Amino acid sequence: MLKPMIYPDGHSGWETRDYTTVRAVLADPRFSARPELMHLSPDGAELPPAEPGAFLDMDAPEHTRYRRLLTGKFTVRRMRTLTEMVERIAAEHLDAMAEHGPPVDLVAAYAQPLPAQMICEMLGVSYEDRDHFQQHAMVVTGSDDGDAVAVSFAALQDFLRGLVKAKRDKPVDDLLSDLATTELTDEELTNIGVVLLGAGLDTTVNMLALGTLTLLEQPGGLAAVVADPEPAVEELLRHHTVIPFLVRAALEDVELDGQVVTAGDAVTLQLAAANRDPARFDDPDRVDLGRDAKGHLAFGHGVHQCLGQQLARVQLRVGLPALASRFPGLRLVEDEVAMRDDALVRGVRELRVAW
Repeated sequence: MLKPMIYPDGHSGWETRDYTTVRAVLADPRFSARPELMHLSPDGAELPPAEPGAFLDMDAPEHTRYRRLLTGKFTVRRMRTLTEMVERIAAEHLDAMAEHGPPVDLVAAYAQPLPAQMICEMLGVSYEDRDHFQQHAMVVTGSDDGDAVAVSFAALQDFLRGLVKAKRDKPVDDLLSDLATTELTDEELTNIGVVLLGAGLDTTVNMLALGTLTLLEQPGGLAAVVADPEPAVEELLRHHTVIPFLVRAALEDVELDGQVVTAGDAVTLQLAAANRDPARFDDPDRVDLGRDAKGHLAFGHGVHQCLGQQLARVQLRVGLPALASRFPGLRLVEDEVAMRDDALVRGVRELRVAW
């Protein structure tokens, strides 16, 4: 069901919370992913088109070109080969937690460094540069200071430009080196690196933290994720949907749910609400770690469905059971947890735990 809404620039548009409608729009090429068409600027200023390589904000054929170059790097089989690497990185940080002793902030001690190191491995960041890279990445994904975020984001862009040049000169076995052998320009490669960092780091960090919080709140939650990680992880992804909404813009008049969405209108797709649509999921507000939650929209749907979803799944299916197995007596230290509700990606600011 579509409901009218007003966008930041004053333009009238639509919103939907229905699973079926959200999924249909995401699969329909008549709806665009280009932000400059979405009426998102509060002062009505025209947003610029996506920079070369920033494929998330593009439609076909540009999006298709980039996606084809990257899809083979993120297959289910290839991501599963990374399981041992994830296990090793998780074990290193769990060892550090044990050595430090309780209490710890699980976000800083575990949820942030695990996916950050995986991104470093994927992009081929050298060991001597990883602290520098990860420090700026953590500011970008976790700071409330806008000025600090801007400084760190610029530093990451500069770092990635240098990394791309290094891969051109001396390619090794990593994603950027593979892409450096294609026709992509340095600017495109740099922006692809920024996209992969932005899309793959903050989301996984917050799913690890929110997933742990939910497991601690559910009776037997830790044991359940150890016993059968796959359905537990899919249910956590459905329940939290850390990117709660997407926006699409109609490229032509489209009839949808009995309404005509006029060319130029934007439609807000409430992913989190769709993942709790009772027409699709029984008792949707209840966490059921044994539920068959396949088909959820936490990774989107259609041609823009999250490229790194299998990598995220590997990290969650390894990271959460490893934590629960290592510290079966894990518990929250504080009754109230500071949620990160004012950011595009939902999460927690800090998760103090003991064992």
